[in-house]
This record gives sequence, structure tokens and C-alpha cells, in this order.
Amino acid sequence: MAASTASPTRPWTHEVPTAVLVLADGTVIEGKGAGAAGEAEAEVCFNTAITGYQEILTDPSYAGQVVTFTFPHIGNIGTNDEDMETFNRAASSGVVGAIFKADITEPSNYRSARPFDDWLRARGIIAMGGIDTRALTSLIREKGLANAVIAHNREGKFDLAALKKRAAAWHGLDGLDLAREVTGSQRAGWSQLPWIWNEGFGEQAGTDFNVTVLDYGVKSNILRLLAGLGCKLTILPATATAEEVFATDPDGVFLSNGPGDPAATGEYAVPVIRAILERDIPLFGICLGHQMLALALGARTKKMHQGHHGANHPVKDHTTGKVEIVSMNHGFAVAGGSLPEGVAETHVSLFDGSNCGLSVVGRPVFSIQHHPEASPGPQDSHYLFRRFVNLMREKKGMEALAER
Repeated sequence: MAASTASPTRPWTHEVPTAVLVLADGTVIEGKGAGAAGEAEAEVCFNTAITGYQEILTDPSYAGQVVTFTFPHIGNIGTNDEDMETFNRAASSGVVGAIFKADITEPSNYRSARPFDDWLRARGIIAMGGIDTRALTSLIREKGLANAVIAHNREGKFDLAALKKRAAAWHGLDGLDLAREVTGSQRAGWSQLPWIWNEGFGEQAGTDFNVTVLDYGVKSNILRLLAGLGCKLTILPATATAEEVFATDPDGVFLSNGPGDPAATGEYAVPVIRAILERDIPLFGICLGHQMLALALGARTKKMHQGHHGANHPVKDHTTGKVEIVSMNHGFAVAGGSLPEGVAETHVSLFDGSNCGLSVVGRPVFSIQHHPEASPGPQDSHYLFRRFVNLMREKKGMEALAER
């Protein structure tokens, strides 16, 4: 990593750097370009997962960000069509860029259909390698999530003064509603089931529950797990109205993950969620959906210092007393101390004590900050999908009894 100078120190003596990361404080980091050529502003975070780079880079929750991978070897198994997590394939890739330590190598995996570098280029993701990712990660941990400009020019020509000015002027993710950029544009369905080894994805045959998904940037594996538990899914855009939700006659409503500042998305999402809460419909939220629910209940959200991004985070579920290892991807969090009376904190991060879950006392409503669907990551929290289904089953059972 090079300090900010008129002529930054180059990591190689035999090559001209073809990519740079220019931080808002003027720091210039040089590297070897990969993926798409171009320039873009973004927030730089780091992810500690050692597998699943394709799933990470197609998670819509990373919109507006550059992901620094702490695991050194990224791209060596190539890419395929099955490991894409973006539900809305018509949207942009979400993630702006990616940073690696080692060069991308030729793929070596029987499932690979396309080299990683070609895949990055096709999706418009700017990437760079040859970086001391440990030093960059330490910088983020010390100073917080960094605003920056990432640039890739195959001839190594950069106007560093202009890039520094651009990085310093960028406003960051605060106040940005990015859910609109990654959500689907119209109502959709879903029938794909979870992956089975040596068989692939199955197709849903029968259903027991009508679940309406508010898509703030939903991941495909969330939809697969819900479908696998007998849920007929109706997926609505992030901007759907309460009337559009009720028109689907839902047994339950799911609030999805997504990118950006929850306070900005909440301007149009919170009134809809409050209307759903008035109907006492079973409600389950993940990630941005968790933050949307918290805002609808009267809590606050806050920007985190470095965020949580990885597949190895310990979280305690107060309702069971168990500790789970989970996947996380968020730069904003619910302020645990802001939860109003009647709303319980159900999960907490054992890294920093931040809020990771809530439930409404006596009502079929709960949400979590982490990603129980993983992809990539451990499956410790899959039970939360069953918890949601059980709430719908209980509600339908009570309604059936009331009709007798």
C-alpha cells in the first residue's frame, strides 16, 4: 500500500500499475488491474470469508461498495451460472469493485463455465490485485469504512489529482436509497428449490403458504429456502404499496436484504410495513429488512465504523441460548438501545455487542441482521426460516378454529 505522494511507490519495478484505489484522505494504492476498465466512486469494505466470492459479488446488498477480500486467492475456481445470488438479473451487478492480494489464476474446478476475470469484465466490476490486503484491512479497521475511487486503465494512465478530488468530494452511502437500483421492476414468482448435491436445483411441486416478498435486493438462496418449506412466493418491488401487498392475500410477508442507508429506503418502505403490522400478518425480515422493521417499530439505525462482512461471525440467539456462526453483510445497524417497549432484542453479535435481531412481544413478527440463508457461509441459522413458517402455520390454525 502506497502513501499519498506526487509519484506513489509502485509495488513492481517491472510493470506499470494498471489500477489505483484513491481514498478520500488522499492515500493512493497501486495495483494490477482486472475486470472492467473505468472509474467509480464507492465505499471500501473488507470481507473475511474464504469461499463464495461469486455469491458475495452478486449479493445486491453490496451495491455502492468495493469488496476487499482478506483471503488471498480469489478466482481460482472460476465462475458458473448456478452460484449467482442476484434475483433481479436485469439490474446492475450491485457491487462496484473488488480487491485481491494474489493475481487471478486460470480456473480449476469441474463446475467452472467462465474464467473469473472474464466474468468480472462482463458484469462491469472494476478489480485490482497485487495489493497488501492485510494493510488495507487494518486501515479500515482503524479509520472506518473508506470512501474512495477505484480506477482501472490498461495503459496505466491516471489523473491522480482529479481522482483525489473526486474521492474527497463523494458523499458516501449516508442518505442513499440503493434498494431502488437493485429491486425488480414488477411482480414476479419463484419456484426453484435449494441445491442438492449432484442433482442441482429442484422445482417446487406443491405449496402450503402464500408469502409476499418485498424485494429490497433479495438474494436467490433466501427465495430457495422459503420455497423449499412450501411457500408460494410473490415477489414485489421495493416500492410496492400496502394495497399491492394485501392484494396478494399473504399468509406471511418477508422483508428482504438490500443495500444503502436504511433511513433513506425507510421513507417509502416504513409506512407500508406499519400498515402490514396493523393486520397482524406474520412478518420476517433479514438485513435491510430487519432495519426497515426496526424503523417501522420506532427504533433508530446508525452507520457502523467498519461494518460486518464475512462468513464467520458469532451471534447469540437469546431465545434459545445458542451461539451460531453466521454470514453477515451490513454497514448500518439497528441501535439496540433504541428498541421501544414491547420489542425484544433476540440476537446480539459476540464480536461487538451490536444488535442482530428483534421480535415483537406477543405477535408473529421478528427479524435478524445476519444472513441465515448463508450462500456463502454456515447453515447454523436455517432454523429461522422454519420459525417463520411455524408462525404462519399457527396463525392459520387459530383462524381455522375461530371460523368453527
